[in-house]
Amino acid sequence: MTKFYDIVVVGGGPGGYVAALHAAELGKKTALIEADFLGGTCLNRGCIPSKTYLKHSEVIEQIEKAKDWGIETGSLTFSFSKIKKRKDDVIQRLRGGIAFLLKQGKIDVYNGYGSVLPGGVVKVKTAVGEESVQAAKVIVATGSTPAVPPISGLDTVQFDTSDTIFDIKEIPKSVIIIGGGVIGVEFATIFASLKAQVSIVEAADRIIPTEDAEASKFLTKMLKKKGINIHTGAKVLRVQETEGLKTVICEDAKGQELTLQADTLLVSTGRRPNLSAVTELHLEQNGPFIKVNDKMETSQTNVYAVGDVIGGWQLAHAASAEGVVAANNAAGGIDQIDYKVMPRCIYTLPEIASVGLSEAEAKKQGMEVLVEKFDFAGSGKALSAGEPEGFTKIIYEAKYGEIIGVVMAGSHVTEMISEASAFMYLEGTIEEASKMIHPHPTISETFYEAAVNAVNKIRTDRAIQSAV
Repeated sequence: MTKFYDIVVVGGGPGGYVAALHAAELGKKTALIEADFLGGTCLNRGCIPSKTYLKHSEVIEQIEKAKDWGIETGSLTFSFSKIKKRKDDVIQRLRGGIAFLLKQGKIDVYNGYGSVLPGGVVKVKTAVGEESVQAAKVIVATGSTPAVPPISGLDTVQFDTSDTIFDIKEIPKSVIIIGGGVIGVEFATIFASLKAQVSIVEAADRIIPTEDAEASKFLTKMLKKKGINIHTGAKVLRVQETEGLKTVICEDAKGQELTLQADTLLVSTGRRPNLSAVTELHLEQNGPFIKVNDKMETSQTNVYAVGDVIGGWQLAHAASAEGVVAANNAAGGIDQIDYKVMPRCIYTLPEIASVGLSEAEAKKQGMEVLVEKFDFAGSGKALSAGEPEGFTKIIYEAKYGEIIGVVMAGSHVTEMISEASAFMYLEGTIEEASKMIHPHPTISETFYEAAVNAVNKIRTDRAIQSAV
């Protein structure tokens, strides 16, 4: 007998399980279909395992830095098996937490491959057979997989992607990373801390090319200080492998041929949507992604889509926000997604965090903006913590002083960006930020200090204009 549900969610990542939980909270009979592990890419092959490894990297760097502070620890050794075990333990605990929440919400979970058919029928192929469920509304949250570019010779070379790199058995001596985006620079940080020789090959003229240019320049400098080789404006021509040694032949920014060699090759060149669950629906697409409106509705009535499968930000917290909007609308409400305040974080050491518009984006939109930056070198907390590298930059519009973007670079900035997000969400101004009392000493004071400097400059300019 076919089971009927108000809402069926296909995909158990941060977009899918959040949508299912929200739908259940709204009183809807809900099912969740997941072919692999709960938590999706973020929990199992992305955000969580990489951040767990990055914490190890941070500890290693702190131990090495402590030598200059008079704290001696002797020779430093790694147990990669224990590092991996801790990563796996974190993942297992969080998986269990998601399963518990779904059970508490009385959500039926199907472990199998879901295929959405016209008319709200969803086929579920499990290890023991196939069954179908009927849905009044369907939310597609099937995520994405690593995109592998058509590089000559790549099909004959053993390489890793962000999906497989966590399964390596030992620490590599050398790594070449094709792609200098968010994923690539985070893995570069991890491997450099584990004493591997790391090279990044990026086709754009700078790493993290979608982020603020000054933040990119700052991160390039800091990664190079770690011994990471960075080749920007470099086009990969071909790859080959001889007795386990990978060779990457590139054309550098000057048109010269560049040859790199390493025992591990990581291809980190973006992600492509997983559309396998909706091939029967013939949904309208936005390039390779499922096309949706601001209600998360697709071109098919009663079918919604969220997360990486629709493109856009391709961030876990964006997927969760989209999942809530989709669930609200699927449950009969009226809701719209608002991407204006979407924080973006890069967990390198030091970190990069941003929200809103960059200076270049704002000017491209024809906005008259002002920018104020405060360097961490002027922060007592940053200096005392031995972390003086970095800055906080505020972008605000000239007429009313509304904060429209913030960029932070340095230690702990991924934890601090939410203050900027809150100001922007409430349409706060640079003057209001300058009046908010911050605890001292903290690195978060750099947001306040930047605002104070900006307001002082505004007052000075007004005084000069009045005098004239």
